[in-house]
Amino acid sequence: MSDPVRVLRDVLDDLRDEGEQLDRLVAPLEPEQWSRATPAPRWTVAHQIAHLAWTDDIAVRAATGPEDFAAHVAEAASAPGTFVDEGAEAGVAAHAPGELLARWRDGRARVLDVLRDTAPGTRIPWYGPPMSPASLATARLMETWAHGQDVADALGAVREPTGRLRHVARIGVRARDYAFAARGMAPPPEPFRVELVAPDGHTVWAFGPEDADQRVSGAALDFCLLVTRRAHRADLGLRATGPDADRWLGIAQAFAGPAGAGRPPKGAAR
Repeated sequence: MSDPVRVLRDVLDDLRDEGEQLDRLVAPLEPEQWSRATPAPRWTVAHQIAHLAWTDDIAVRAATGPEDFAAHVAEAASAPGTFVDEGAEAGVAAHAPGELLARWRDGRARVLDVLRDTAPGTRIPWYGPPMSPASLATARLMETWAHGQDVADALGAVREPTGRLRHVARIGVRARDYAFAARGMAPPPEPFRVELVAPDGHTVWAFGPEDADQRVSGAALDFCLLVTRRAHRADLGLRATGPDADRWLGIAQAFAGPAGAGRPPKGAAR
């Protein structure tokens, strides 16, 4: 059985490293580069970092003040389609790039400190079901990686995939039923088998029973791009066996809330 203290420590180390990788990408940018458009409609590089800083602040509030977080959720419920955009826009409006970077760095450090000091069995409220500290840290890593992809695409940068993608892949697999339910579809009753080739080119990350009829396979990077909706399925090398698995690849998402339009295929007319 896994040691929950070690699991939390390991995922916090990976969350720290994921943030540092993105930090190295944005820290050298000139102020005008922070205004560069990213693939997310109406979001610049600055919006991406402002969003991460805003969400880190919300995570700290959830872990340290559940009542305060509940009030935030009630306020967000009054504008479910816009509150995330409003949070990012407020950050951009209030902070110059250097200040925004400092705010994000401070927020990242606070998340690490707070979650490290939270007992592994604690249930922290979030927008979906409550999560353990390790699960919340994993969710923060997933979001940091996904928004980092937006920034990299805006800058024309190619990031080297790492073993930290296993966290993103795991969330994507675990969110299978949510992806169906979010679209008013009944989740398939049987589990799927997902086999992904890790960034090292030979390790296979496997999820689900070996004898499952419905299966998904391919590169872990492709799967992570798909479930974070950072690439269109048509541009990825994922393979589905079975109609339910095939349907899932068309709707998969690793995050709560509306899926959004997602990325168009690269060959689509702009």
